Amino acid sequence: MAGILSNLRNTVIVGFVLTLLMFIAYVAAWGGAVDAGFWRFLFRWMHVLSGVMWIGLLWYFNFVQIPTMPSIPDDQKPAIGKHIAPNALFWFRWGAMATIITGLILAMLNGYLISVLSLGVSTGFSVPGHTALGVGMWFGIIMWFNVWFIIWPNQQKALNIDNKYPDIAAEDKARAGRMAMLFSRTNTLLSIPMLFAMVSAQGLFSLS
Repeated sequence: MAGILSNLRNTVIVGFVLTLLMFIAYVAAWGGAVDAGFWRFLFRWMHVLSGVMWIGLLWYFNFVQIPTMPSIPDDQKPAIGKHIAPNALFWFRWGAMATIITGLILAMLNGYLISVLSLGVSTGFSVPGHTALGVGMWFGIIMWFNVWFIIWPNQQKALNIDNKYPDIAAEDKARAGRMAMLFSRTNTLLSIPMLFAMVSAQGLFSLS
């Protein structure tokens, strides 16, 4: 067991193997069908899985890394900027991408993509859950845009990731770091009503 848990790759592989066994049990033991309902479930699961990765790392940056950085001795800060942050940013941005893609596919499979994107306008606001889900989806799209087109480019400058900006001036580096932080905080702010809108669409309103 230690051989599995001491290696992240092995841990993740075993996690997916256990998930596969659950799927086999669903089909073989309980007679589950691999039909349209299953594919909707599968993309919902992938959407949640991706979202946990994305929002988890967003909150790690804002609740742990950023507030802790001022108290870290200067000689230790390069370890964060050169090793931990770039790896976290990789999973952060691709978690955001996977969350958006699986969310759009899920809405399409459920047949309410246009209604949700229009905040319910296309269906005359006849389905309150579509409006609630649409608000959450648009918050998520704004957050995704911030990650890929504001936070990530500025973090590349601030941390000189992959030595892409070796000659960047100190003031430009500081400005880029602040810009990335402000938009990361913006995403943290939006994540709270976004999650409320997503959950309320399932729990407080009807999606059909």
